[in-house]
Amino acid sequence: MSLSPFDILLAVMLLLTAWRALVTPDPFRATVLFIVFGLLMALAWARLSAPDIALAEAAIGAGLTGALLLDAVGHLRAARRRADVQVRDGP
Repeated sequence: MSLSPFDILLAVMLLLTAWRALVTPDPFRATVLFIVFGLLMALAWARLSAPDIALAEAAIGAGLTGALLLDAVGHLRAARRRADVQVRDGP
C-alpha cells in the first residue's frame, strides 16, 4: 500500500486540527475544530476502506457529539451572561 499526497495531506490536517482543538481557549472554536476533526477522521476511515466506521464517525463523532458540545457551549455562555448581570446589578 502506497501513500498518495492526499493521504499525507489528510494526516497532516488531522494532526493540526487535533492540536488546534486542544490548545484553543475559546470553547466555541474548539467545538467547531472538534467537528472538523471528526469529519476528517471519517474521511480517513473511508480512505482506509472502512465505510461502516466512517459513517459511524461522521454521525456520532462529528454530528451527535458536536451538536451536544455546541449546546453545552450555549448553556455556558448563557450562565456566564446571567452571572455578569447579577454581579453588575447586585443580588
